[in-house]
Amino acid sequence: MKMRLLGGLGLVTASVAAGAAPASPPIASRAEAPNTQVRVERRLIQSQAIAGNLMGTSAEREVFVVLPPSYGRDIKRRYPVVYALHGFSIDAASWMQKLDAARRIAAAFAAGVPEVIVVFPDGSNEYGGSFYGSSTVTGDFETFIADELPAYIDREFRSIPEAAARGLMGHSMGGYGVARIGMKRPGRFGVLYMMSPCCLSALGTQGLTAKEVREINDLASPQAARGLPFKYAGPLATAAAFSPNPAKPPLFVDLPITQQGESREAIMAKRAANAPLSFIDQYVAALRTYRAIGIDVGDQDTIVTAATELHKNLDNYAISNQLDIYPGDHSSKVPERLQKEVLPFFGKHLKIVVDR
Repeated sequence: MKMRLLGGLGLVTASVAAGAAPASPPIASRAEAPNTQVRVERRLIQSQAIAGNLMGTSAEREVFVVLPPSYGRDIKRRYPVVYALHGFSIDAASWMQKLDAARRIAAAFAAGVPEVIVVFPDGSNEYGGSFYGSSTVTGDFETFIADELPAYIDREFRSIPEAAARGLMGHSMGGYGVARIGMKRPGRFGVLYMMSPCCLSALGTQGLTAKEVREINDLASPQAARGLPFKYAGPLATAAAFSPNPAKPPLFVDLPITQQGESREAIMAKRAANAPLSFIDQYVAALRTYRAIGIDVGDQDTIVTAATELHKNLDNYAISNQLDIYPGDHSSKVPERLQKEVLPFFGKHLKIVVDR
């Protein structure tokens, strides 16, 4: 265990179904050093796991692939891959812009971080986010991230097709996705990093009121939920992921309280059962398979208590992990930390070279 207390997007577009379409010439991003251009490719991937979901969310998922500077020159080289999961209420393209991802990734390589491919998949939906779970309502985003996406990347790019060379990271809802998929899908990834992971402990009602339940129930369709304020969208999205009800159209969810404001204990139990701190004890063997696990959180973030508890749980099972608590809140310094903390963590712990 290690614990520390710390004081432009260029796109190449290609549309694909089962395979890759020809890519357009790249618009590159360059860090302040020679030979550090990265290339960003946009792909559209058809997911069988997400297809047929009751919300009507498109199974065609937008994915951005950031290729390192040497990728176009060293055509025999294979690279580790880091999969980066975005948070709630945004999509992959928006998160890349917030991160200034191409420039930050290029700067990390310029500073000596070993080159990797970085993949940004879209986990958004009509309710604001899929939580990277598996539900008939949202679709099986867990399988999309753990199985379909790595298989596609390994087929279409010069990746190292081994778990030891795959990293999974995410922020907030994405950090929850890392915790969930990391525990439930061992053998897919070799290194995990959670940035301010949300929803580690039981969510409860999320402050939902009887009036808000009635207003949610008045929605005519999942599409009508787009753009709702978080006080509606958060409980609705987590209900779709954690307490789906395929017999309850048009929203197909069970909310944690009734229209009269009464708690629904069976639904609260379903929500609690999806909290990583509730199920971590069942997946100790899976967690032992990882080469490294990183967690970070701002000291002013409401998540700091749950993140610290996750760290302590891992310590109790003698599972090596690193917790960084730094000055800031839920959104502080995320682009800087991607460049200076997260990518170096993967550069240190991922398998970098193919066995010969």
